[in-house]
Amino acid sequence: MKNMKFLFAACIIVLFAWGCSKRTTPEKSDATAKSEVKKPVVPKIKTPTPKVIVVSDSIARKTFDGRYYYDLGGKRYWRNNTDGKYYLYNKGMLTNEAFKSPAKN
Repeated sequence: MKNMKFLFAACIIVLFAWGCSKRTTPEKSDATAKSEVKKPVVPKIKTPTPKVIVVSDSIARKTFDGRYYYDLGGKRYWRNNTDGKYYLYNKGMLTNEAFKSPAKN
């Protein structure tokens, strides 16, 4: 009797495992194939990043050393002290006197 219960339980486990291991997908019927409508892919238009912007100093932020900057679209613009415009960051700003702190000039 114990062997019969064990055999029955083992058959159930094997049948369950065998039934779950099938890797088939059902075929799409005509009704489901017609109902699927693909949306057109619209490419995103990237606007070019401007090199120079004009921003009021009241909305720009100030660093601890007195320089003004403004963040726009993930890019940082630094204020030129001679003309008051904000220029996109580049490595040349490090040596340019117009972009250094006004207190150090």
